[in-house]
Amino acid sequence: MTTPTTPTTPTTPPAGPPARGRRRAPSRMERAAGRAAALQRPRVLLALLLLLALTCVMLLDGYLRAEVGGDQRVRTGASASDVPEDVLDGGPILSFPGGQATTVSVPDKTIVLTFDDGPDPTWTPQVLDILEKYDVPGTFFLVGSMVSRHPGIVRDMVEQGNEVGVHTFTHVDLSYQSRARVTREIEQTQLALAGAAGITTTLFRAPYSSQTDAIDDYSWPVYESLGQDGYTSVFIDTDSDDWKRPGVSKIVEWATPEDGEGASVLFHDAGGERSQTIEALPKYIEKMKAKGYTFTTVSGATAEQRPASGAADSTGSGDGLQAAHHEATGATLYEGKALIAAVAVAEWTVPALSAGLVIVGVAVMGRFALMLVLARRHHRRRNGRRFGWGPPVTGPVSVIVPAYNEKECIEATLRSLARSTHPIEIIVVDDGSTDGTADIAESLGLPGVRVVRQANAGKPAALNNGVRHARYDIVVMMDGDTVFEPDTVRHLVQPFADPSVGAVAGNAKVGNRRTLIGAWQHIEYVMGFNLDRRMYDLLRCMPTIPGAIGAFRREAVLQAGGMSDDTLAEDTDITIALHRAGWRVVYEEHARAWTEAPGSLGQLWSQRYRWSYGTMQALWKHRRSLTDKGPSGRFGRVGMPLVVLFQVVTPLFAPLIDVFTLYSMLFVDFRAALLAWLAVLGVQLVCAAYAFRLDREKYRYLLMMPLQQLAYRQMMYLVLIHSCVTALTGGRLRWQKLKRTGEVGTGAGAG
Repeated sequence: MTTPTTPTTPTTPPAGPPARGRRRAPSRMERAAGRAAALQRPRVLLALLLLLALTCVMLLDGYLRAEVGGDQRVRTGASASDVPEDVLDGGPILSFPGGQATTVSVPDKTIVLTFDDGPDPTWTPQVLDILEKYDVPGTFFLVGSMVSRHPGIVRDMVEQGNEVGVHTFTHVDLSYQSRARVTREIEQTQLALAGAAGITTTLFRAPYSSQTDAIDDYSWPVYESLGQDGYTSVFIDTDSDDWKRPGVSKIVEWATPEDGEGASVLFHDAGGERSQTIEALPKYIEKMKAKGYTFTTVSGATAEQRPASGAADSTGSGDGLQAAHHEATGATLYEGKALIAAVAVAEWTVPALSAGLVIVGVAVMGRFALMLVLARRHHRRRNGRRFGWGPPVTGPVSVIVPAYNEKECIEATLRSLARSTHPIEIIVVDDGSTDGTADIAESLGLPGVRVVRQANAGKPAALNNGVRHARYDIVVMMDGDTVFEPDTVRHLVQPFADPSVGAVAGNAKVGNRRTLIGAWQHIEYVMGFNLDRRMYDLLRCMPTIPGAIGAFRREAVLQAGGMSDDTLAEDTDITIALHRAGWRVVYEEHARAWTEAPGSLGQLWSQRYRWSYGTMQALWKHRRSLTDKGPSGRFGRVGMPLVVLFQVVTPLFAPLIDVFTLYSMLFVDFRAALLAWLAVLGVQLVCAAYAFRLDREKYRYLLMMPLQQLAYRQMMYLVLIHSCVTALTGGRLRWQKLKRTGEVGTGAGAG
């Protein structure tokens, strides 16, 4: 190798302390950090609010489907000793004028057709068509959750001249519910009616009710209370029992009253398969008309029995058949419209998310399978007896150590490099440190160490400065808090025997893994980063060379334009640029480096936020590779989709998988949801165990993996959401400095 002349090392005199009585002006780095800090808090809040909003949408959807707050209890066989006899023996229409319980019967030769449990998008429109065809009105007792999901049907129902009543919001037996729950069930249904059709109603029918003689001591207080609020409770005289699907003839027979009596007749337009109801209804209407019956609504029947009271309430709709309806105004109307809008969002969002999660689930499982297969192939190929990169690389290389306030770590880093079994020169680029990092490096007196000082300009500028000062054709880049093993450099540079290789990614290890946060990151590094790199290596689309340990041909770096500060992830940026320039990027598992991972949640958030946001920036910067030809196009059409899918899209949906799982455990089927979660955890454990086996790591750390899935992973998801919000709002960050302890040493992972 040719050795260029040694360039003059530029030096910057250390800044002295500020003069007494004068306040030092903040540096560019400090000003940028201040601006970034001011922007981060609202973005974090926005990310949390987004996740909270999606959770609320799911809870709303679950409430509409009676999964959240559902109560399937139905009371039977209770005493009726407290119920007045004249109510038990009275007609099907119960009201409380003047606080006195009064029942009204349907006039002779009159049918009040009532339908329960709707609206249903399949059956209710067919019922409405039949009623319109025969010019017959009906009274529909509607479930509020169904009203909010199908407001258009209710609007058509009312416009057609039918009457509607409240059948609660979630179809629960109110005799089991508290007063507050009863009030909520009624009010929410009224809001749904207001939003759907612009009306409220005074009619009510309790779920699971039948004739008045079935009222018991538990349900009677509910009817009394609602009666005091102005509601009319509607029961039945004749039940078609169409829900049993006994056959069309039986439905018609059972719905027919005896001896010309009037009747409140029950059918169902929802709650199950209702094809027999649809077939029986025209036959029933024709039969009853042939017998001389007329059809009316509850309000119509009440008006006939109380002619002196007038055909309609002065505050009602003005139509005697819809006298129970009242125009919704003010807050009720607008709250109702807001409810309908929120439900519409939930109706579209939750199914879309469900479909997306199925796709993501398949992608995740496919990724695990792909990683296992390709990682095994990579390991066997690279560790086979016949494998070799070519003639051994023995020439000296340049090791660049960018450092900014690394006084705790710089000595351990440089002493580890001094023990290298491969000939190296060490270039420490001090990026305007204020803690004496450069002085410490110089005071060690280690052979082959040069210190280059520069004004604070960021990590990419420090690396570029190091490349300019490098004497050799191969440059190794590392972090100032990283420790190399003696053979690390030797292993790292061997792939350069292949002239097509432009860069090599090393095997970064977490050195401070004895803490809980460190152990979680250790699992992530071994399973996620290193297993991924084996896969990407075989697919020839390695997206990132870790900043802690990577080697480059100096020629390749210069050809790619050097380390760019266009993104926060300069390592990802340069890696993609090398791919696009036609260089091959490979992974060397035996080149191990021990790095100090963040030791607190705050530092971890800052680091991963920079990584994920920087990755998005780099992908966007190189988006044209999707349409390029040659090596650039290969990365664009293979590597970039994989990175977007597995590092952005899949993790972005992952919190929703956890929310869905928790939701299912709480409200749907705890056992099935728990088994599904354990199955996914089992697959992850298998992948992690195999990754640990390949890296010859101790398996005991895998005992922390369940807790990692419950806590650590959620934080990583929020970081990614935070990064996406920042990307969408156009924020920028600078190179962030993490607090170091200097506890990492060579072979730190032995513990």
